[in-house]
Amino acid sequence: MIALPGLTLPTKRYDVARSILRTFAQHVNRGMLPNRFPDAGETPEYNTVDATLWFFEAVRSYLAYTGDLDFVAQDLYRVLTDIVSWHVRGTRFGIKVDPSGLLNSGEPGVQLTWMDAKVGDWVVTPRYGKPVEIQALWYNALCIMEYLAQQLGEELRRKHYGGMATLAKWSFNRLFWNEEGNYLFDVVNGGQPGASIRPNQIFAVSLPYTMLSPERAEFVVRTVQQHLLTPYGLRSLAPTDPQYRGRYRGDPVSRDGAYHQGTVWPWLMGPFITAYIKVNGNREPARRQGEAWLDAFKEHLSDAGLGHVSEVCDSEAPHQPGGCIAQAWSVAELLRATVEDVYGIRPMSRMKVEAMVEADQMGDKARTSKAVSRRAVANE
Repeated sequence: MIALPGLTLPTKRYDVARSILRTFAQHVNRGMLPNRFPDAGETPEYNTVDATLWFFEAVRSYLAYTGDLDFVAQDLYRVLTDIVSWHVRGTRFGIKVDPSGLLNSGEPGVQLTWMDAKVGDWVVTPRYGKPVEIQALWYNALCIMEYLAQQLGEELRRKHYGGMATLAKWSFNRLFWNEEGNYLFDVVNGGQPGASIRPNQIFAVSLPYTMLSPERAEFVVRTVQQHLLTPYGLRSLAPTDPQYRGRYRGDPVSRDGAYHQGTVWPWLMGPFITAYIKVNGNREPARRQGEAWLDAFKEHLSDAGLGHVSEVCDSEAPHQPGGCIAQAWSVAELLRATVEDVYGIRPMSRMKVEAMVEADQMGDKARTSKAVSRRAVANE
């Protein structure tokens, strides 16, 4: 779901995007998307909290590029409403909206977010409770549903989703803002909030619908830039943290121990550039800075896998690549951010065009009416 927009939409592979969205919608179970399809004949696995929420963003992006509301209405909308309902009443692994309007998730021994490294019984990055990016994705999903309900003329649903989003936004700012550090806590679970500086907070800025004020959004981007930015993506943990690991190498235990404890992830450069350009008003200097940050990847394309972007890199210079040599979401997010944010080529969907035409027509009528009135006054 993260890779889908960048790989299929700026490249105009709309039929591929539509096929993927339809296929996954058919496999939604108890309000969850499968995160793994095993070998033929085996049951899909459902043990992720974020993939389902990224599904909403993939649908939004598809609609923005294509204006294909008929497909969304006929094939996806009821699935999306069912997903929200399951998340409200509760589904697998404690995934459930709590009284704050935010999304709680997690059980001991199960890793549900993208930071999912586990070695035996050792959960490397335990993030039970309310991870920050899950709340950002949940709010984004609710706003998308509010928009879809409006487009489809379902006023009661529109108000319902809008009310849920308002509560989530209020609770998020109350619970997640670290006043002392001017950034977002990584996890809130009822105890001491997780104050580790991680890249997950960037999604509270980069996603289309954000809960943060412009001032707080700018603070988040500044913190991430200061502590996590490298030429090849964002570190998964700030070097100042006691749990930080700067090198991704060694045996499987050593690698998994560093996987989300400092290791750089190139795919995160996409949302960071989106957030940076957004908080700087989409102005030309910010676009040029984003383009400069992407320059390092030109050399990387001939470094590990020819023409591809690796899964991870060392946090410390020279940032040796690691993991798989060709990673879909690494390529996708760099491509999406390059086209949409650096080049500023944003989707102009059919619905937007029709709305603009309608507004122009209404404007023409208003201008004509005013002209007639002026002539009548002049004649009098």
